[in-house]
Amino acid sequence: MSGPGPFSQDILPSGVQARMVPNGNGLNMHVLEAGVPGQPLVVLLHGFPEIAYSWREIIGPLAAEGYHVVAPDQRGYGRTTGWSAGYDESLEPFAPLNLVRDITGLVGALGYDQAEAVIGHDYGSPVAAFCALVRPDVFRSVVLMSAPFGGPGPLRKDGNATKGMADGLSDPNLLASMEKLDRPRKHYHWYYATRPADQDMCGCPEGIHDFLRAYFHMKSADWSANAPHPLEGWRAEELAKLPTYYVMDLARDMPESVRSEMPPQDAIADCRWLPDDVLAIYAQEYDRTRFQGGLQWYRVVTGGIVGRDLRTFAGRRIEVPSAFIAGAQDWGVHQKPGEFEAMQSKGLADLRGVHLLDGAGHWVQQEQADKVLGLLIEFLKTEKA
Repeated sequence: MSGPGPFSQDILPSGVQARMVPNGNGLNMHVLEAGVPGQPLVVLLHGFPEIAYSWREIIGPLAAEGYHVVAPDQRGYGRTTGWSAGYDESLEPFAPLNLVRDITGLVGALGYDQAEAVIGHDYGSPVAAFCALVRPDVFRSVVLMSAPFGGPGPLRKDGNATKGMADGLSDPNLLASMEKLDRPRKHYHWYYATRPADQDMCGCPEGIHDFLRAYFHMKSADWSANAPHPLEGWRAEELAKLPTYYVMDLARDMPESVRSEMPPQDAIADCRWLPDDVLAIYAQEYDRTRFQGGLQWYRVVTGGIVGRDLRTFAGRRIEVPSAFIAGAQDWGVHQKPGEFEAMQSKGLADLRGVHLLDGAGHWVQQEQADKVLGLLIEFLKTEKA
């Protein structure tokens, strides 16, 4: 897939630049960056349905603290090229260990032997976690945002396959049990793994821009119904307590699931963390690339590839200094029952802080940029202590 080249300077914050960087793993990565090369490197990894631009309020101010800050469009997203995401193509390029190769290659291509920190939000969080788990010599600390990482689980001495959180989402019996509920449901991971999902979002009647507006709104603290709490287990009845952007009505696609919660025009005009001109940049990118590149990441979960790669590291924990940041109104913290707790007790050996920020939902670094920035600076200044 060819791309239009890096962002023009007129849409970037002051001090942030865009360029293309070949990563040695088949990608020409579109990166946003600030700071002086040679200063300690910090890598910011976005999630779905976002791009590197989701870090726009963080990149420059963090660089001003003495860091070289780089945020790439990851494989399958934005203006990064060298990937292909046909539905019938192999999913192996989107397997966790290849995503680690993408980011490790980027670090080297930027002229570094190591990064001071890798920081990931949403689906960028497990990529950051894998980076720290697999290459602690390269990624010297890690911050996970919105998506907890409970670790690969213990090495089973009886030789049975280790079961972890990713295995729960790849269990087709879970999907079948959801369909049998009095109100039939389906898990969004499994929906995103279906062939029609990309076209459902690209071809929805309201258009990509308005679909994304409703989606971002419903997962934010602006949607008053977000009141997350721990779930008791991997049972259909418990998972059905999640909002319908996570556990959907069986007959609805994602645009239908969020359409009724489209905010009114005055609320859109007042949305300071995601102004309409910023959202238009997201919409333009997804209109060009479509969503399938990001959807492949969900398919490696439901297809068991993430569980497979986790089992390679059974019995290991992330040993480098770590922190977790999320919105207090973010259901993503609890969407995988037990993972938030496992992260704190098992997954992260040197956990320096767990921060749930009031007034933020899932898009924490956008909804509460100043608070997130302060926590990141505090962590980076003290993580070597």
